[in-house]
Amino acid sequence: MNLRQLVCFLAVADEGSFTRGAERVGIAQPSLSQQIRGLETELGGLLIERLPRGVALTPAGRAFLPEARATVQAAERAARSARAALGLDAGELGIATVRSIAIGILPESIRNWHEQHPDVTIRLHEYRHRRLLEEDVRRGTGDLAVGPRPVSWAGPILSLGWERFVIVLPSSDPLAGRKTVRLTELSERSWVLFEPGFGLAEIVAAACGRVGFQPRASVRTAQSEAAARLAAAGLGPAMVPDNIVPPGTSATVAGIDPPVTREIVAYTRAQWSPPARAFVELLKAWDWAPPPTRRR
Repeated sequence: MNLRQLVCFLAVADEGSFTRGAERVGIAQPSLSQQIRGLETELGGLLIERLPRGVALTPAGRAFLPEARATVQAAERAARSARAALGLDAGELGIATVRSIAIGILPESIRNWHEQHPDVTIRLHEYRHRRLLEEDVRRGTGDLAVGPRPVSWAGPILSLGWERFVIVLPSSDPLAGRKTVRLTELSERSWVLFEPGFGLAEIVAAACGRVGFQPRASVRTAQSEAAARLAAAGLGPAMVPDNIVPPGTSATVAGIDPPVTREIVAYTRAQWSPPARAFVELLKAWDWAPPPTRRR
């Protein structure tokens, strides 16, 4: 078994076709078919079922797919690291994160990155929940992760700071103009909430639960920026990170009393690569909230 065989297998699996797979890899279709047959011969069974139109993975192929992908990704990272150390090319920095951070925190840091390192591209991997982020980074996705502190992690972790949450209300709301609001003041309202399985949904539920209620929904969304816009349109209050509220939104954006925050960290699998560490230094310059005060 060799890396070329794995690359060919992934191309066919992802494209659903030997023809398109060959185009993606840049070889003739007979050569690609030969690579797949050699892999199947070594493993002792079919990985790909040839259909009249397209292909389908066999049970063995479906079991083989995630490990093959992780192996190819690991090889690509190894090559990028070696080239960066040898100064052979500019390379690419893979960053895995949750969607709200990709919208709110990362754009400014990525802009600064390109000003300082214009030849090093950024590749974002975005997830709807921290659990999915942690699982994929553990399997080999990305060079570093930016997100909430992982529940269990064996590799290096660096705390970046704390993210603030705010309440978004329409400008016509009776609470408009207030600098802060208490969640209990909104307990009888219908809210703009996030879909179950979206990471911010758990933060909203936990914050409201601490003060004795669970909000009912007027509308649910899986987009953090959309939640702010829906709240501004009068569909109910929304609790979102302050950094994702679109500029120029005609809405009241109020702090929460007591504050609701979450810690954001950067983490990686084994050790920090030089590009990953450089990007972390840029993230530290973000306007982070102060750490929460311990309750007595």
